[in-house]
Amino acid sequence: MKKLQLLAGAAMMAVAVAAVPAYAADAPLIGLITKTNTNPYFVKMKAGFEAEAKKDGLRAQAFAGKADGDSDSQITAIENLIAAHAKGILITASSSAVVPAIEKARKAGILVIALDSPLQPANAADATFATDNFLAGELIGKWAHATMGAGAATAKIAMLDLATGDIPVDVLRDTGFLKGFGIPVKDPNKNGTETDKRIVGHEVTAGAEDGGRKAMENLLQKNPGINLVYNINEPAAAGAYQALKAAGKKALIVAIDGSCDGVKNVKAGIIGATSMQFPLLMAKLGVDAVAKFAKTGEKPKNSPGLSFFNTGTTLITDHPVKGVPSITSAEGLKKCWG
Repeated sequence: MKKLQLLAGAAMMAVAVAAVPAYAADAPLIGLITKTNTNPYFVKMKAGFEAEAKKDGLRAQAFAGKADGDSDSQITAIENLIAAHAKGILITASSSAVVPAIEKARKAGILVIALDSPLQPANAADATFATDNFLAGELIGKWAHATMGAGAATAKIAMLDLATGDIPVDVLRDTGFLKGFGIPVKDPNKNGTETDKRIVGHEVTAGAEDGGRKAMENLLQKNPGINLVYNINEPAAAGAYQALKAAGKKALIVAIDGSCDGVKNVKAGIIGATSMQFPLLMAKLGVDAVAKFAKTGEKPKNSPGLSFFNTGTTLITDHPVKGVPSITSAEGLKKCWG
């Protein structure tokens, strides 16, 4: 009965539940659980997941929450994969609320790999395949500081974050940017603990264009002189740009992700610089790790000196600065996703 209830619950989720065809019924099952199925980043990740699962001879099912922060749908997906005796789960967790369900999956012998950002705590998963999100933030922070030159000392900075609750990916990108810009942070595990007067304020965006626009509008009311905008991702940056344009203002805009739309906005001069990450590679490596685990029982190892496997990040800008490695938007368009 419990299994039937779980399966019924899955049907109510706003998910893409896709079984890859043409496999033997007894082929090992692998599941992908993303935050949403609409963000191009996760769409690309899902495509890579399904292609690699087919290549490795695994049955694949993909799930997604209704929106960023929808932990309930992710928990239901985990429970269904446990009931289906999956061999591995790849997850971009919405929050730490999923950790008890993940612990249950691991006790059932399922390999759990966090993608994109670590769980909280990080050792709640067997492994993490992710961008070094702190480094991604640090790169755009260093670039912004060098680009502003002497003006960096009197910058007025808007911080457009993801959500409340200090989600790891949100905090890592935010505090990485601040370190790169030279602003001390009191607590590296929380957003907003810096006391530097150059920070106008923090607003949340849900990683969406509309959220970025509203967040920017709110901060412009607080200080219309904002001249630097940090963004959790490129959709938020696009919204911030629209708010600035509507107010007749200009500011240096930086972001993280590396989507094709984002890189096009770098080329158009809307975004000054963005740190590119590689969701397709994360999915591919995660699937390959589960395939290996299914055959040998061997679990993946971290990159040397890190608590996760680093899938890389590259700064994209058409205005390079000394000491900060980067590639142009033209080069970025050959590597972008979405």
